[in-house]
Amino acid sequence: MNCPACGNTMTEVDNDGILVDVCQNGCGGLWFDWLEVKKVDESHESIGEALLDVETDPDLEIDYKKRRDCPHCDGVVMMRHFASVKRDVEVDECPKCGGFFLDHGELNDLRCQFSTDEERSDAAQAYFADLYDQGLAEMEGESDERREKARGIAKMFRFLSPSFYLPGKQKWGAY
Repeated sequence: MNCPACGNTMTEVDNDGILVDVCQNGCGGLWFDWLEVKKVDESHESIGEALLDVETDPDLEIDYKKRRDCPHCDGVVMMRHFASVKRDVEVDECPKCGGFFLDHGELNDLRCQFSTDEERSDAAQAYFADLYDQGLAEMEGESDERREKARGIAKMFRFLSPSFYLPGKQKWGAY
């Protein structure tokens, strides 16, 4: 498989049972198949530590703004989005296979954001409560049509956001 960022051939590395494709001596990017990144994205998960020190080519220049094709799915352009509610790390995700590509250093940045899933969940609930709870509560007294439109928008945001960052316990998640 070729790296979506620099075109280098990626090496498959067995990391405690998780097969991760690594761009060694290239850009240092990491490819995780569907849901694998969830197993290494917290600082207490020791299996992710080996992936933090990937050798890179210091002379290689990467265009981080360029849209990237999925290395698994022919002709599919990956979506770029923030990986958490802190909006500090942008990742590339394939909308077809659910794989994640992380640029060099992004795994470390993800691992430093939250200590536990509970902390991540609390941050997500607080963020979306700030965005939607008051507006949806105000709409409760309005017309059924307008309330249904608001519920549709809330469902859309839940669908478009990475599901493991949205626990579904917030008021708008029930819509």
